[in-house]
Amino acid sequence: MLRPFLLDEDAPAIRALLQDPEVGRLTGSDNGPSDPQPWDESAEQRIRTWYGSRHEQPDRLDLAVVERATGACAGEAVLNKWDSDNRSCNFRIALAPSGQNRGLGTEALRLIVGYGFEQLGLHRISLGVFAFNPRAIHSYEKAGFVVEGVQRDALHYDGAWVDQVVMSILAPEWEGHRGHPKTG
Repeated sequence: MLRPFLLDEDAPAIRALLQDPEVGRLTGSDNGPSDPQPWDESAEQRIRTWYGSRHEQPDRLDLAVVERATGACAGEAVLNKWDSDNRSCNFRIALAPSGQNRGLGTEALRLIVGYGFEQLGLHRISLGVFAFNPRAIHSYEKAGFVVEGVQRDALHYDGAWVDQVVMSILAPEWEGHRGHPKTG
């Protein structure tokens, strides 16, 4: 399920997510194993400030991905870069190691995209995913996202250039399958 962040309850999962080298690689938020980011009191305060202010932002929706069976936060799902004139948003998701490889990401994706189309009246939701993340690309395709193109050499990671795959889904497509498109 998705819900607003509960800072004290969710901080350990958020910390695990932000400290995980694989999450950093897949999101492009670090520069590789040669550039580890230290975790200290300042970093802790920054995440508490950031996640504590998400509910105040009028141009984005940041929600905790929560495992229903345990009530534990497993990551985040976000609609951001809201463009009201074009009724569009960007989507991003990140899961802590404890939330990975169990279908939580695909379910969270379907929930927040459905909310974007059915409750917020969006017309288009887009995302970018690095080419070295085929698991995510497959998950997005399972939910109905379509590859629009590739931004070549969009990320310099660990001494190599990585392409970014640009994907989107439109409201009429969502209406036709609600995140469960028929496959070949």
